[in-house]
Amino acid sequence: MTAALRILINGRFLSRPVTGVERFATEILLALDRLISQGKVQLPPIEVLLPSGVQPKVRFDNMPFRSVGRRQGHLWEQVDLPRACSGALLLNLCNTGPIMMRNQATVVHDAAVFAVPQAYSLGFKVAYRLLHTCLALRAKHFWTVSEFSRKELVRFLPLGGKSVVVLPEGGEHVQRVQADESILDRCGLRSRRYVLSVSSAQPAKNFGLLVRALEGRGDPGFDVVVAGGTNPAVFSGQDTALPSYVKHVGYVSDQELAALYKHAACFVFPSLYEGFGIPPLEAMAMGCPVIASNAASIPEVCADAANYFDPHDPEALYVALMAVMTDPHLRDRLRANAIRQGQYWTWTRAAASLASALNEAIGGPHI
Repeated sequence: MTAALRILINGRFLSRPVTGVERFATEILLALDRLISQGKVQLPPIEVLLPSGVQPKVRFDNMPFRSVGRRQGHLWEQVDLPRACSGALLLNLCNTGPIMMRNQATVVHDAAVFAVPQAYSLGFKVAYRLLHTCLALRAKHFWTVSEFSRKELVRFLPLGGKSVVVLPEGGEHVQRVQADESILDRCGLRSRRYVLSVSSAQPAKNFGLLVRALEGRGDPGFDVVVAGGTNPAVFSGQDTALPSYVKHVGYVSDQELAALYKHAACFVFPSLYEGFGIPPLEAMAMGCPVIASNAASIPEVCADAANYFDPHDPEALYVALMAVMTDPHLRDRLRANAIRQGQYWTWTRAAASLASALNEAIGGPHI
């Protein structure tokens, strides 16, 4: 192991609420930690570096935490973090990293700030375009999470011929959670079937399409449950009240989300742009049939375990939704195919890929 005797992990993500990229970082490291404990991978010593005062909610047996510096946020990442990384390979798992460091491996999950700029504020878009361009130029190793994202990053960034490694993701983490079914009683979800969607205010998530697909058709005979912290007005696109069959349950815990997946008639994922897309895999892991957009990385991830629709066409979503809601054979087929997909997309496989990529980066043994 001549290129680096240590691996240091950028632990800034542990100071933030859990969204998709934080989920990726947490789960892939937990799985890597298990593989190290089982003797299935060989890596040099690993530490997770944290901003001062951060108290992680996870623990690793083989990757101790160490607080460095006095700053927080982006400033910590750009100033304090690189000062602590002399002689080590730095691993960044969540789209950002110190722009002046060379000996780092950075995972950028998608090229959304380039491909769907309308989804972001001007300040965010400019900052992240600059950041990703600098990382593409400076980082010795540049990784991502799907073949779709690899092609997108090659298209938009000056990677200079770097080989972009693809690290997969998983969805089985939702099976470890004890489902909290009290949300079903609290929100009145036991009286009839419901369709589940997990919301976000980000326009590229396209969740308003679900209501547009149903509006003007009367009561569909089932509820539409929207989980997430966004303002529910995003679903109607207008100032009028949402239909009575749409129930916005707000932010939910992992335990409550597991219960919603478990009891939903199906899960709808209408996103326009995804680097990977963990929620459909979570739904599949809980035995919930998936109806998904045919855009971006989603068909790569879901394969034949989803019923697809054009995310620009409300009528196409309506047809796909009603097919699943009315055809028990289709639901059974989607569940059966989901089992196979769940066996392929696992955090154990993701962690094995990460270990192989790290060994390649440091010139160490392959697993």
